[in-house]
Amino acid sequence: MTTNAFAETEKSKKSLVLIETSMGNIKIELFDETPQHRDNFLKLVKEEFFNDLLFHRVIKDFMIQGGDPDSKNAPAGKSLGSGGPGYTIPAEFVYPRYFHQRGALSAARQGDQVNPEKKSSGSQFYIVWGNKVSNGQLDTMEMQANQGRQKKIFDRMAAERRDQIMEFRKSRNQEGLNQLQEELIKLSAEEVKNTPPFKFTEEQRKAYTTVGGTPFLDNEYTVFGQVIEGLEIINKIQQVKTATGDRPIEDVKMKMKIVNK
Repeated sequence: MTTNAFAETEKSKKSLVLIETSMGNIKIELFDETPQHRDNFLKLVKEEFFNDLLFHRVIKDFMIQGGDPDSKNAPAGKSLGSGGPGYTIPAEFVYPRYFHQRGALSAARQGDQVNPEKKSSGSQFYIVWGNKVSNGQLDTMEMQANQGRQKKIFDRMAAERRDQIMEFRKSRNQEGLNQLQEELIKLSAEEVKNTPPFKFTEEQRKAYTTVGGTPFLDNEYTVFGQVIEGLEIINKIQQVKTATGDRPIEDVKMKMKIVNK
């Protein structure tokens, strides 16, 4: 009896949000391991921030996206996708435990060129649909990821030394640039040697090959929740007809509330 009561207490502590849409309801669990994203999402739900916003970007066999405050009462044809609450959230990758399987709740963000730290939008999110992926395709992704590891490390190190690089360029110090490049090549090669190669886990392979998802987004966008009820509603939404900018021709509105179970 004590064990069951404890289990119920633990269950009640889960952060659950119900997304009511014009096509049906979706229930999502927010992950405690991504506390900044969890707390921000709950805060916005309590403030009714999401109420009457649209799923403004829908791509079949890929995902549905919402959370842009500019989508509220937006006239047809209005360009959407740039709005937010005026702040970003630091990335919280909990990988490989949480990944882009079907039903994953993830934070949208600006691209790497202007956002190398992969900070999340303060309000925009997407829910993954995605197709099933073969083991052969996952093998290819592993190979490509491992081949590109040193370049990613080099680019990260170069970004960290941006001021030094700009100074060399301003002073036309080509020798300094060449020496720094050689240094970064050696450092990035050393880091690659000291880190294990990228490999999908058995759990990921099972999910991606039998259910579906978007594995190429892993470690690029923060996954902070998972759909626990209503995948069939996401399936309906991801199949709606869309216009320019992937906006549904007929608005798909949402309301959100925190629920206990």
